[in-house]
Amino acid sequence: MRRGPRAARPALALAVVLLLCCGAAVPPSWPRSLGREAAAFRESLNRHRYLNSFPRENATAFYGINQFSYLFPEDFRAIYLRSKPSRFPRHPPEVQMSITNVSLPLRFDWRDKHVVTQVRNQQMCGGCWAFSVVGAVESVCAIHGAPLKDLSVQQVIDCSYNNYGCQGGSPLSALSWLNKTHMQLVTDSEYPFKAHNGLCRYFSSSQQGVSIKGYSAHDFSDQEDEMAKALLTFGPLVVIVDAVSWQDYLGGIIQHHCSRGEPNHAVLITGFDKTGSTPYWIVRNSWGSSWGVNGYAHVKMGANMCGIADSVSAVFV
Repeated sequence: MRRGPRAARPALALAVVLLLCCGAAVPPSWPRSLGREAAAFRESLNRHRYLNSFPRENATAFYGINQFSYLFPEDFRAIYLRSKPSRFPRHPPEVQMSITNVSLPLRFDWRDKHVVTQVRNQQMCGGCWAFSVVGAVESVCAIHGAPLKDLSVQQVIDCSYNNYGCQGGSPLSALSWLNKTHMQLVTDSEYPFKAHNGLCRYFSSSQQGVSIKGYSAHDFSDQEDEMAKALLTFGPLVVIVDAVSWQDYLGGIIQHHCSRGEPNHAVLITGFDKTGSTPYWIVRNSWGSSWGVNGYAHVKMGANMCGIADSVSAVFV
């Protein structure tokens, strides 16, 4: 009995649906065809079966169909995973600004303090490095009493000369640039996100904005409790992770499938939860609120999962 073409029809039909609802996310120059997207979707289904084959215990992550299922993994990496490791040296935490020696609560999330802006969508722009840095600045300003508001990611993408805009960049390079130039970040409404590179717009000195006073860079490998104390002391933390398997993430706690071989995506840690049998970091992404857990990922604490503790930055305003 010949079942190959017939069995492929549901996958092909769903690939068409994904194309209709999500296809606008693919740039005009990206090689695409219905057949290619259907093939990528079929490969996604096979990949989901493998990712979900690990024992479903301790609230482990689960994977399935989302807005990225019509992309081959190599396409996904080329479009969305554009954060680059920094050339700046990383330092052990003891040489950085002092971290308050506090007792860690079982659960903490800066969102509960109303100092974290809504999840944004970087679209086809590989500017995760800018989204994570701007998100940290927004939160730290609010922690210090300023009104919580969306600051301009596009300003950082266009003006951070030591990065590559939507073609990628490093959070540490962006922080170094903000610290060196004392650039005043304006609001998103004044300099809205365009999802592509543009010419840097300059504002008069009388224009109100937000500048940073400094930043710190940490390597918290094998010291994630110290990392949690830094979160409580400084505010949300910018980190770079290996997010290859995040293409298919739907929810649960990420405990497997991270090679830690290549950091490639910048995100923002807003909290942690140690109330269950598997403690996890609460991680804000920039792929829209329909991805993951309302735009967030939960990543296991204590194992440097996805390299989450290797390159950690805090912002001071």
